[in-house]
Amino acid sequence: MSLVAGAGVLGMVALSACGAAKTDAGADGAKEVTFAVPSWVGAQANVAVAAKLLEDELDVTVNQKQMDEPVAFDALNSGKADAIMEDWAGVPDKEKLYVEQKKTVVKGGDLGVEGHIGWYVPKYYADKHPEVLDYKNLNKLKDDFKTSESGDKGQFLGAAPSYTSYDKELIANHKLDFKVLPSGAEAAQLKEIQRLYQAKKPFLTYWWQPQWMNAQIKMVEVKLPEYTEGCNEPKEQTKCGYETLMLQKYLNADFAKDGGAAAELVKNFEWTTEDQNEVAKMIAGDDMSPEDAAAKWIAENKSTWEKWLPKS
Repeated sequence: MSLVAGAGVLGMVALSACGAAKTDAGADGAKEVTFAVPSWVGAQANVAVAAKLLEDELDVTVNQKQMDEPVAFDALNSGKADAIMEDWAGVPDKEKLYVEQKKTVVKGGDLGVEGHIGWYVPKYYADKHPEVLDYKNLNKLKDDFKTSESGDKGQFLGAAPSYTSYDKELIANHKLDFKVLPSGAEAAQLKEIQRLYQAKKPFLTYWWQPQWMNAQIKMVEVKLPEYTEGCNEPKEQTKCGYETLMLQKYLNADFAKDGGAAAELVKNFEWTTEDQNEVAKMIAGDDMSPEDAAAKWIAENKSTWEKWLPKS
């Protein structure tokens, strides 16, 4: 989703001065692992659990470096990061360069979580105005979405600047009379949505799954033109909606080959949307530290994570 960090919930450990990922660790593989961690809370949940298991079960030192997809792929290529646990296919050019051409980055397998981005309105508004669920009708309803910031246009509550989004292009190419108001950060967007939702006001927003707050609010998706492969390339000509995809892990190629038990655990890590949302809610919704949230989930889900451990 290419998503600044949700409510400051993650304290990142800086890379060493040399910046290189350390995978030269003898027969057992890597003794130190560096994760590239995108700023959205679901990505932080993945790494919190993986880090806790690596540290407690394999005695591996874990470093975490906040970086969204474009920078993360550069770091995987250079060896400054060993793995990213959640990729939303937001940087196809870098993926093609590093994975297909240079082969310095390799796929690490499915995360087990299905990702979807779309345009959403609150259910209470859609119940009164079902026509809003087709994007072709949005201009007729724009007055309901006007704010002091949007002027004579309807307001579209956008995502954080680093997230993969085609909202400005969709609005322009479909001649929709709406103005994107960037939220600045995931935490700010969630706070504004909660405020509007509690006040039962209409709003149109960029929204996604997995997202822990879906358990607390009822949102309904606005139908956009169906996604087909390549329909958002070039970005400026995008008229289609967003792709639904299985989120992927990517590893530095040397780490994947020589990382031993640590690399095997990362490759084996596969949980559900519900699992991720549970940990993310503890972090962002319940103000738990990522470490405590991971520890709680691990204590309650041994049958899931013990399958990820390397076979001795």
